[in-house]
Amino acid sequence: QVQLVESGGGLVQAGGSLRLSCAASGRTFSRYAMGWFRQAPGKEREFVAAISSDGGSTYYAYSVKGRFTISRDNAKNTVYLQMNNLKPEDTAVYYCAADRDSYIATTEGDFDSWGQGTQVTVSS
Repeated sequence: QVQLVESGGGLVQAGGSLRLSCAASGRTFSRYAMGWFRQAPGKEREFVAAISSDGGSTYYAYSVKGRFTISRDNAKNTVYLQMNNLKPEDTAVYYCAADRDSYIATTEGDFDSWGQGTQVTVSS
């Protein structure tokens, strides 16, 4: 398993941008597909975006497509989530997750390791 630590969350006004980072430990990061999930207060955790182990394939939830971009730097053991045109409904705790399979996954059960989460708050 890899250990994951998210950073980059904060408070931003609607229409603004944030970039989340997720740093992974271990030498096998490049073998893992990665994903971002989020959980808003009173709601279940939901899929946001995923990227294959080599970065060649990405997939997004409909609600964020065109506004969010997932990317990774395997040399730095880091995955990113660039969030643009943020909306109040994007307010949530954002979690990074790792799947030891190299292909994209979108369901929680496919992921083996999780970070502790970072809070994103979007004010109207």
